[in-house]
Amino acid sequence: MILDSYISENGDSSNLRKKLSRDVKAGKYVRLKRNLYETNADIPRLAWAQSIYGPSYVSFDYALSFYGIIPEYAYNVSCATFGKHKDKAFHTDKCIFFYSDVPKQVFPIGVECMNLYGYAVYIATMEKALCDKLYKKWVALNKKEFEALLFEDMRVDEEILFEMDKDMIRQLSQLYRSRNVTMLSHYLDTTEPFV
Repeated sequence: MILDSYISENGDSSNLRKKLSRDVKAGKYVRLKRNLYETNADIPRLAWAQSIYGPSYVSFDYALSFYGIIPEYAYNVSCATFGKHKDKAFHTDKCIFFYSDVPKQVFPIGVECMNLYGYAVYIATMEKALCDKLYKKWVALNKKEFEALLFEDMRVDEEILFEMDKDMIRQLSQLYRSRNVTMLSHYLDTTEPFV
């Protein structure tokens, strides 16, 4: 719900913001950002990501956790944007929404849309989420460092890693122009899973 619709429903009065503040404290609405509120607090938080800031899609740690690629539960929602040139964070009562740029040419590739409580939620495929994350990480200079980045630093599930779509990662690696993403493509093409 946008503030303008709240005004039209409740009339324009000098105490309107105080009434809205009381409604938020009472749990009737969830404040997402200035002048943007949600009427259903039970909706999963990733459904709000594109409403808060866009264009964007859910990616990075949240998507990696969603797919089970990393063992940690991602409480806050991380999203990819492009052309913003600055990371953004929006604090809500439910969690923090983080937004970070990826290259414009890769932004629309490897993103799926799912319907969640009537919201169109755009989320990176597991391959795209991993590439997005690697794009933002420190640069590995060799295979040993790259394995440390994947399996020690990020704690990527090896079994899921080797089941990923190599063709998709190969396609993405040509667009990111990122050493880590190129190394991922090469690693999956030349390395056998550990036994």
